[in-house]
Amino acid sequence: MKNYIFAALVLCVSMINAFAGEPEAAKTGEATIAKEATAVVAVTSEVTPAGSYPLAVCPVSGETLGEMGSPVTKVYDGREVKFCCKNCVGTFEKDLKSSMSILDKKIIEAKSASYPLGTCVVSGEKLGGMGEPVKHMYKNRLVEFCCGNCIATFEKDPDKYLAMIDAAAKPAEAVPAENEKKE
Repeated sequence: MKNYIFAALVLCVSMINAFAGEPEAAKTGEATIAKEATAVVAVTSEVTPAGSYPLAVCPVSGETLGEMGSPVTKVYDGREVKFCCKNCVGTFEKDLKSSMSILDKKIIEAKSASYPLGTCVVSGEKLGGMGEPVKHMYKNRLVEFCCGNCIATFEKDPDKYLAMIDAAAKPAEAVPAENEKKE
């Protein structure tokens, strides 16, 4: 699927350059376009479990999702993004790399206070014990580390570490006190 998207991107960029009066740019071939295309986040239709959209607002307008009708949902490299309207999709995609970076900052801001661990999910070190914790986005999930070195270990088996974060986020099951009756 990604090959088809890339081929369509190559064709579109060539056509845009040709129509924009830059026929030489249209003839530069796939190598130049491929180099530029690698900086673009792939648009896919498959959302990974860590990729579900975590915000209640449009990343472009800030409008609460659903106020203008059903949200428009797009998926970028396994990351679901919801918009208040179709116009915001176009604005977001004009500079996809920058837009994703801004989205990451919004998610970090929204989710930092409720992060369930006080220790690094990889090393077990206290967050802040080695300086400012490193806040890292994996898909649409915030993961905090004691240092940047732990990111590579995390990315070798993210599901393992995300499960640890999820377990910490679940409230502990209530254990009945000795004097309470079990039914």
